[in-house]
Amino acid sequence: MAASWNFMRVVHYSKTVLSQGVQIGGITSDLGHALSRTITSSFVAKTPTSNTVELLGKAYPRDDYSNVTEKILSKVGKNLHNQRYHPLWLIKERIKDHFYKQYIGRFGTPLFSVYDDLSPVVTVEQNFDRLLIPQDHPSRRKGENYYMNHIHMLRAHTSAHQWDLMHSGLDAFLVVGDVYRRDTIDSSHYPIFHQMEGVRLFSNHELFSNIKDGESLQLFEQGHRTAHKQETHTMEAVRLVEFNLKQVLTKLVTNLFGDGLEIRWVDCYFPFTHPSFEMEINFQGEWMEVLGCGVMEQQLVNSALQIFGYSLYIRRYPWMLISVDHFCRLQMDADQRFLSKPLSKYPPVINDISFWLPSEKYSENDFYDLVRTIGGDLVEKVVLIDKFTHPKTKKVSHCYRITYRHLERTLTQLEVNRLHRAIEESAVQELGVEGRF
Repeated sequence: MAASWNFMRVVHYSKTVLSQGVQIGGITSDLGHALSRTITSSFVAKTPTSNTVELLGKAYPRDDYSNVTEKILSKVGKNLHNQRYHPLWLIKERIKDHFYKQYIGRFGTPLFSVYDDLSPVVTVEQNFDRLLIPQDHPSRRKGENYYMNHIHMLRAHTSAHQWDLMHSGLDAFLVVGDVYRRDTIDSSHYPIFHQMEGVRLFSNHELFSNIKDGESLQLFEQGHRTAHKQETHTMEAVRLVEFNLKQVLTKLVTNLFGDGLEIRWVDCYFPFTHPSFEMEINFQGEWMEVLGCGVMEQQLVNSALQIFGYSLYIRRYPWMLISVDHFCRLQMDADQRFLSKPLSKYPPVINDISFWLPSEKYSENDFYDLVRTIGGDLVEKVVLIDKFTHPKTKKVSHCYRITYRHLERTLTQLEVNRLHRAIEESAVQELGVEGRF
């Protein structure tokens, strides 16, 4: 039996033994060329001419699924969570230290092992199929992910490594890494962020050894699936795993945020856990989802006899700990400017762009990727402010408001106009839109 959980970003799981896991995530970004005194874009949105995608010393043949951009590829391999004293490294070490001290194995060594250098390139099978995510699930769409081709992709979550690690014989581990999802552009979203995932598996003895008359209790039964349990799990086992899972997570967030934290649990759905829960905390007077978790679907761990498990991932804690409004745009900067530069207090420059959509195959995330590629981190936010359908032609028009802001100085309208024109031209050439400029 297994459980899982996740923190939302300011950043989203069992053997035949009972198991638990944790995943922590946060949004990342970089200063890119925004710190340059001359406002130019070193990335041009253009159709790739090579037949392969080159990354981390390997070549992946392109096909009709390939959609990863050069801008994104340039960020892969930074491994900021492993760069000493980077905020992501500091948070990772804080959580790792908590698990090392709280959970000790039978020989006095840490119960959880840590994997923080696994390749971000995974197979579609690892990212989706092995986690029981249906073929028609929206999370598989090209518009939501970065595909190398129809076989390989940049991982959308550290859960992509879960099945392999469990079936290699591990029963307690943490996985840390950068993950990639196509997303909107604003101060709290970036297509690259970080997660930490944890999994723990329990045997019948481990789960019931401290329970009165526990030797008579069992992990499994041939029953029926309900809102509270899977068909193969006993209610006694589910209740104990759920209690253990929530206790582990409560201790973790208390360690991160301090005592006196107001917490509540909300029932939810994940394809790879049942039952599933989200933790919300009262942050600055508002309830905020910070993690998701649940008892892992037994199918994920059936190769390990008599084991039950759960897992979790955390998504939103980094900015809350560091209290930086522009944490997302700053995280991907690996040098000391992250710690020494103040946040931008310079005024924004706002330009609108509108165009008629092509008849088919238009994705908003394609436009967001194009804007990121050309504007880099000078682009603070992109908002769809208007949709219009022509009453006669039925053509659809979108109008987006783009907010530009430099982190070190005031931008001029002339500088922004150059970038904005480049975005307009590329949108026409690469996305097939008809400009209304």
